[in-house]
Amino acid sequence: MERHSANALAIARALSAHPAVSTVHYPGLPEHPGHEAAARQMKAFGGMLSFRVRAGREAAIRAVCRVKLFVRATSLGSVESLIEHRQTSEGPGSKAPPELIRVSVGIEHVDDLLDDLRQALQD
Repeated sequence: MERHSANALAIARALSAHPAVSTVHYPGLPEHPGHEAAARQMKAFGGMLSFRVRAGREAAIRAVCRVKLFVRATSLGSVESLIEHRQTSEGPGSKAPPELIRVSVGIEHVDDLLDDLRQALQD
């Protein structure tokens, strides 16, 4: 769990600074609306996060399709990192934002995960 949380925090920080990302949803980031409550309740912030791709739905789907290390799947995960375009996974009637990608961060080397996300988000 320590590695899940550490990797997720590093990814959340990197995505927050990435020009292709408009928003990162992760309670470990100080700007997250639930950060203070999470910090009081937890030692670490877990391995789940989501983010919104600035260019919209099609760019989000392209990014999910381009990953090489992340596994495209809907699950809370295991030791491997998973990624999904949430609206597509939920199907018709989904209330998920069209540009939202959900990630369950695994325990792979964080540099490999970051490199994979960066290349997937390139235009």
